[in-house]
Amino acid sequence: MSLKYAVLAALLEGEASGYELSKVFDVSLANFWAATPQQLYRELERLAQDGLIEARVVRQERRPDKRMFTLTEAGREDLCAFAAAPPRRPTAIRDELLIKIQAMDGADPEATRAVVEERGAWARGKLARYERLRERLLAGRAEEEYLREADRIGPYLTLMAGIAFEEENLRWCERVLTILKQRAPLG
Repeated sequence: MSLKYAVLAALLEGEASGYELSKVFDVSLANFWAATPQQLYRELERLAQDGLIEARVVRQERRPDKRMFTLTEAGREDLCAFAAAPPRRPTAIRDELLIKIQAMDGADPEATRAVVEERGAWARGKLARYERLRERLLAGRAEEEYLREADRIGPYLTLMAGIAFEEENLRWCERVLTILKQRAPLG
């Protein structure tokens, strides 16, 4: 998948500035697609040149002008075609921590424990952010009600995937730490 479709999907929420889109990537899309602000701004330029989005300038007092982006009909059609096509390939895990764990035998056990504990803390932090986002999306409604009545459920469904992913990361970290503790030399 390319950044192109992540940006087009983010614009389904409506008109947004590049800054607002970078915040959407930080919060709503971070569980499955990351992009730096520089990558995002370059992609916005490409999408505008390709006619998939439109940009308009908003004049501001005491601040630089900002550009607001919206999907064009061509952008919606391209995004719909992308959404309907099967994924090119299944997701593969590419994780530096797993390489470190693969190579841990003979390494400092305390260093190994520390990197796993850090990953667990990271997962807990992401879960807390995702839960805040979930609460904001639900806005006091039960999940079933939201899923039945909301205009758009895609963001919620991807959030569910992010929550499940981080919960599994946390379970894995806890299991690894238990195993490392059991293997620690008695002393």
